[in-house]
Amino acid sequence: MKGVVTVLLLIVSNIFMTFAWYGHLKLKEFKWFEALPLIAVIAISWGIAFFEYCFQVPANRIGFRENGGPFSLLQLKVIQEVITLVVFTIFSTLLFKNETFRWNHLIGFFFLILAVYFIFRK
Repeated sequence: MKGVVTVLLLIVSNIFMTFAWYGHLKLKEFKWFEALPLIAVIAISWGIAFFEYCFQVPANRIGFRENGGPFSLLQLKVIQEVITLVVFTIFSTLLFKNETFRWNHLIGFFFLILAVYFIFRK
């Protein structure tokens, strides 16, 4: 159960972080947002990233083996990276219509799945 909770928290965390890091690139299409100075865009991104930490930190605490969770530190990091790339791929293909998912991306994801396999292999 702790493993499932950890993964779900990491997914929510990465949704917030993806919006914090890349959402401003889409929001610039709005006149009011485009007129903001860079420091304001950074502050907005920090505000969004705060919520990322509200999910990331508990996910790592719950999931970490030394806290009673099922994952090693390395496994937590690999899970987080795979989730980040999946969330980013969905985000970029839905919000940025000029981005396309190609066969080479699929091959890259295959290798990431292999990485997860080898990281979790005993």
